[in-house]
Amino acid sequence: QVQLVESGGGVVQAGGSLRLSCAASGRIFSINAMDWYRQAPGQQRELVATVTSGGITNYADSVEGRFTISRDNGKNMVYLQMNRLKPEDTAVYYCRCRVQPRAGTVVSRYWGQGTQVTVSS
Repeated sequence: QVQLVESGGGVVQAGGSLRLSCAASGRIFSINAMDWYRQAPGQQRELVATVTSGGITNYADSVEGRFTISRDNGKNMVYLQMNRLKPEDTAVYYCRCRVQPRAGTVVSRYWGQGTQVTVSS
């Protein structure tokens, strides 16, 4: 099995910064794309940022220029640096990874449990 554990959430004032981390552990041969999603109360879960195994990144328009996704392949970690935070960034943030548990096996998607980010105005 594969476990994803997020950390780094909290309460911050508008304009501030937070750095989220997500650690993947368990049976892992390789990790393809690593993503950050978020879900605000009453809203659907939305994709915030993606980083491929080759380091190519993509961002939602709402966070472009403010958030930076990165990964450490040696540690099976993905990070989300969030700057110039706005109240509308308030949500539970989830990491998702596409993991190949063993060589030759299919890739499966795994989710973390989420970490709350609250931005006060």
